[in-house]
Amino acid sequence: MAKIQFSRGLDELVVPEVRLTRSRSGDSGTATFIFTKPTILGQNSTDDITGMYMIDEEGEIVIREVKAKFINGRPEGLEAIYVIRSTEEWDRFMRFMERYAEENGLDFSKSE
Repeated sequence: MAKIQFSRGLDELVVPEVRLTRSRSGDSGTATFIFTKPTILGQNSTDDITGMYMIDEEGEIVIREVKAKFINGRPEGLEAIYVIRSTEEWDRFMRFMERYAEENGLDFSKSE
């Protein structure tokens, strides 16, 4: 059970593109989530977006800053950036992503 929500209780059905960066020391990094036409925007209201919640059996990881992308005045996408500040946060995030990837058919590919 690994899911993403933008409003508590409403699972996001669109699977995001996720981009990871990590410092050379391995103790910090970022994860950028890009959602194209997420279901939460199909409700014609962004008022319900209170953050991005990554939920699994260990608990939840919360991202408070979520940005909307608009095209011709209509919301088309969401972007959330998770700043990872320690090795423990990195390990916890990767455990979530392994579960989420397995449930949603995501693959990892390293940039060249």
